[in-house]
Amino acid sequence: MKKYLCSLLLVGSSFCIQAQTVLELKQKQAPKKLEIKKLQGEVAALQAKIDALPGWRIGAFGTIGGSLSGFNNWYSRTAPNAAAGNIGITVNGYANLIQKGFFWKNSGTLNLGWVKLNDKSIKGDEDFETATDVFTISSLYGKRINKKWAASALMEYRTSIIDNFNDPGYLDFGVGFTWTPMNQLRVVIHP
Repeated sequence: MKKYLCSLLLVGSSFCIQAQTVLELKQKQAPKKLEIKKLQGEVAALQAKIDALPGWRIGAFGTIGGSLSGFNNWYSRTAPNAAAGNIGITVNGYANLIQKGFFWKNSGTLNLGWVKLNDKSIKGDEDFETATDVFTISSLYGKRINKKWAASALMEYRTSIIDNFNDPGYLDFGVGFTWTPMNQLRVVIHP
Protein backbone atom coordinates (compact mmCIF):
# COMPACT_ATOMS: atom_id res chain seq x y z
CA MET A 1 0.00 0.00 0.00
CA LYS A 2 2.89 2.34 0.76
CA LYS A 3 4.31 1.77 -2.71
CA TYR A 4 0.94 2.53 -4.26
CA LEU A 5 0.55 5.79 -2.29
CA CYS A 6 4.14 6.84 -3.03
CA SER A 7 3.74 6.26 -6.74
CA LEU A 8 0.38 8.12 -6.75
CA LEU A 9 2.00 11.04 -4.91
CA LEU A 10 4.93 11.06 -7.33
CA VAL A 11 2.64 11.06 -10.41
CA GLY A 12 0.44 13.79 -8.91
CA SER A 13 3.38 16.00 -8.04
CA SER A 14 4.86 15.62 -11.53
CA PHE A 15 1.57 16.89 -13.04
CA CYS A 16 1.63 19.85 -10.65
CA ILE A 17 5.25 20.62 -11.47
CA GLN A 18 4.54 20.36 -15.21
CA ALA A 19 1.50 22.64 -14.98
CA GLN A 20 3.42 25.18 -12.99
CA THR A 21 6.25 25.10 -15.55
CA VAL A 22 3.83 25.60 -18.46
CA LEU A 23 2.23 28.53 -16.68
CA GLU A 24 5.63 30.08 -15.98
CA LEU A 25 6.67 29.63 -19.61
CA LYS A 26 3.46 31.25 -20.85
CA GLN A 27 4.06 34.17 -18.48
CA LYS A 28 7.55 34.59 -19.94
CA GLN A 29 6.19 34.27 -23.47
CA ALA A 30 3.55 37.04 -23.18
CA PRO A 31 5.98 40.02 -22.96
CA LYS A 32 8.01 38.60 -25.84
CA LYS A 33 4.89 38.47 -28.01
CA LEU A 34 4.17 42.11 -27.13
CA GLU A 35 7.71 43.06 -28.14
CA ILE A 36 7.32 41.23 -31.47
CA LYS A 37 4.01 42.98 -32.13
CA LYS A 38 5.59 46.35 -31.38
CA LEU A 39 8.55 45.62 -33.68
CA GLN A 40 6.23 44.46 -36.47
CA GLY A 41 4.34 47.75 -36.17
CA GLU A 42 7.60 49.70 -36.39
CA VAL A 43 8.71 47.70 -39.46
CA ALA A 44 5.35 48.31 -41.16
CA ALA A 45 5.62 52.06 -40.47
CA LEU A 46 9.14 52.15 -41.90
CA GLN A 47 8.01 50.20 -44.99
CA ALA A 48 5.19 52.71 -45.53
CA LYS A 49 7.74 55.55 -45.41
CA ILE A 50 9.97 53.69 -47.90
CA ASP A 51 7.01 53.13 -50.25
CA ALA A 52 6.12 56.83 -50.07
CA LEU A 53 9.61 57.94 -51.12
CA PRO A 54 9.90 59.30 -54.66
CA GLY A 55 11.74 57.28 -57.28
CA TRP A 56 11.46 54.38 -59.68
CA ARG A 57 9.72 51.14 -58.90
CA ILE A 58 10.57 48.36 -61.35
CA GLY A 59 9.37 44.78 -61.45
CA ALA A 60 8.27 41.85 -63.56
CA PHE A 61 6.31 38.66 -63.12
CA GLY A 62 4.95 35.93 -65.36
CA THR A 63 3.88 32.36 -65.83
CA ILE A 64 4.80 29.46 -68.07
CA GLY A 65 2.47 26.52 -68.34
CA GLY A 66 1.47 23.64 -70.52
CA SER A 67 -0.46 20.46 -70.75
CA LEU A 68 -0.16 17.31 -72.82
CA SER A 69 -2.76 14.57 -73.25
CA GLY A 70 -3.13 11.50 -75.41
CA PHE A 71 -6.03 9.25 -76.37
CA ASN A 72 -5.63 5.69 -77.57
CA ASN A 73 -8.79 3.86 -78.73
CA TRP A 74 -10.96 6.38 -76.91
CA TYR A 75 -14.17 5.58 -78.73
CA SER A 76 -16.37 8.24 -77.17
CA ARG A 77 -14.37 10.84 -79.10
CA THR A 78 -14.65 11.61 -82.82
CA ALA A 79 -10.88 11.11 -83.09
CA PRO A 80 -10.23 7.98 -80.95
CA ASN A 81 -6.43 8.10 -81.48
CA ALA A 82 -5.28 11.65 -80.84
CA ALA A 83 -2.74 13.71 -78.93
CA ALA A 84 -3.32 17.26 -77.70
CA GLY A 85 -1.15 19.84 -76.07
CA ASN A 86 -0.88 23.51 -75.27
CA ILE A 87 1.88 25.82 -74.10
CA GLY A 88 1.37 29.29 -72.65
CA ILE A 89 3.73 32.06 -71.63
CA THR A 90 2.74 35.33 -69.98
CA VAL A 91 5.22 38.04 -68.96
CA ASN A 92 4.26 41.34 -67.32
CA GLY A 93 6.66 44.14 -66.47
CA TYR A 94 6.35 47.61 -65.06
CA ALA A 95 8.46 50.69 -64.43
CA ASN A 96 6.80 53.41 -62.39
CA LEU A 97 8.27 56.78 -61.45
CA ILE A 98 6.61 58.34 -58.43
CA GLN A 99 7.41 61.95 -57.55
CA LYS A 100 5.71 64.47 -55.30
CA GLY A 101 4.18 66.51 -58.14
CA PHE A 102 3.74 63.85 -60.85
CA PHE A 103 3.78 60.16 -61.69
CA TRP A 104 4.70 58.14 -64.77
CA LYS A 105 3.44 54.56 -64.84
CA ASN A 106 4.60 52.22 -67.61
CA SER A 107 3.69 48.59 -68.19
CA GLY A 108 4.19 45.91 -70.79
CA THR A 109 2.48 42.57 -71.33
CA LEU A 110 3.44 39.66 -73.56
CA ASN A 111 0.98 36.76 -73.81
CA LEU A 112 1.85 33.86 -76.12
CA GLY A 113 0.15 30.52 -76.50
CA TRP A 114 0.38 27.51 -78.81
CA VAL A 115 -2.04 24.62 -79.19
CA LYS A 116 -1.85 21.26 -80.99
CA LEU A 117 -4.47 18.61 -81.75
CA ASN A 118 -2.94 15.68 -83.59
CA ASP A 119 -5.45 13.18 -84.95
CA LYS A 120 -3.17 10.19 -85.66
CA SER A 121 -5.39 9.06 -88.54
CA ILE A 122 -4.69 12.33 -90.44
CA LYS A 123 -1.15 13.16 -91.62
CA GLY A 124 0.18 16.71 -91.53
CA ASP A 125 -1.43 18.17 -88.42
CA GLU A 126 1.40 17.37 -85.97
CA ASP A 127 2.65 20.95 -85.42
CA PHE A 128 1.73 23.49 -82.76
CA GLU A 129 -0.31 26.46 -83.99
CA THR A 130 -0.41 29.93 -82.51
CA ALA A 131 -3.47 30.38 -80.31
CA THR A 132 -2.62 33.55 -78.35
CA ASP A 133 -0.38 36.35 -79.60
CA VAL A 134 -0.76 39.63 -77.69
CA PHE A 135 1.80 42.37 -77.04
CA THR A 136 0.75 45.53 -75.17
CA ILE A 137 2.67 48.55 -73.90
CA SER A 138 1.02 51.37 -71.96
CA SER A 139 2.31 54.59 -70.45
CA LEU A 140 0.36 56.90 -68.12
CA TYR A 141 1.73 60.32 -67.16
CA GLY A 142 -0.06 62.40 -64.56
CA LYS A 143 0.54 65.87 -63.12
CA ARG A 144 -0.92 65.96 -59.61
CA ILE A 145 -3.72 68.43 -58.88
CA ASN A 146 -4.05 67.12 -55.31
CA LYS A 147 -3.32 63.84 -53.49
CA LYS A 148 -6.09 61.88 -55.28
CA TRP A 149 -6.52 63.65 -58.64
CA ALA A 150 -4.15 64.30 -61.54
CA ALA A 151 -4.39 65.71 -65.05
CA SER A 152 -3.10 62.84 -67.18
CA ALA A 153 -2.24 61.47 -70.60
CA LEU A 154 -2.36 57.78 -71.52
CA MET A 155 -0.71 56.08 -74.50
CA GLU A 156 -1.27 52.40 -75.31
CA TYR A 157 0.09 50.27 -78.13
CA ARG A 158 -1.27 46.78 -78.98
CA THR A 159 -0.16 44.32 -81.64
CA SER A 160 0.91 40.74 -82.22
CA ILE A 161 4.49 39.45 -82.17
CA ILE A 162 4.54 36.02 -83.83
CA ASP A 163 1.98 36.36 -86.61
CA ASN A 164 1.76 39.60 -88.61
CA PHE A 165 3.71 41.98 -86.40
CA ASN A 166 1.99 45.38 -86.48
CA ASP A 167 -0.64 44.10 -88.93
CA PRO A 168 -2.84 45.24 -87.31
CA GLY A 169 -1.26 47.46 -84.68
CA TYR A 170 -3.25 49.85 -82.52
CA LEU A 171 -1.98 53.08 -80.98
CA ASP A 172 -4.37 54.85 -78.61
CA PHE A 173 -3.79 58.22 -77.00
CA GLY A 174 -6.04 60.03 -74.54
CA VAL A 175 -5.97 63.07 -72.29
CA GLY A 176 -8.08 63.58 -69.19
CA PHE A 177 -7.89 62.88 -65.47
CA THR A 178 -6.71 60.08 -63.22
CA TRP A 179 -8.22 59.37 -59.81
CA THR A 180 -6.07 57.44 -57.32
CA PRO A 181 -8.19 56.78 -54.20
CA MET A 182 -5.74 54.12 -52.94
CA ASN A 183 -2.09 53.29 -53.57
CA GLN A 184 -2.71 50.33 -55.91
CA LEU A 185 -5.93 51.58 -57.56
CA ARG A 186 -6.15 54.14 -60.35
CA VAL A 187 -9.16 55.14 -62.43
CA VAL A 188 -8.33 56.81 -65.75
CA ILE A 189 -10.98 59.10 -67.24
CA HIS A 190 -10.04 60.06 -70.79
CA PRO A 191 -13.10 60.99 -72.86
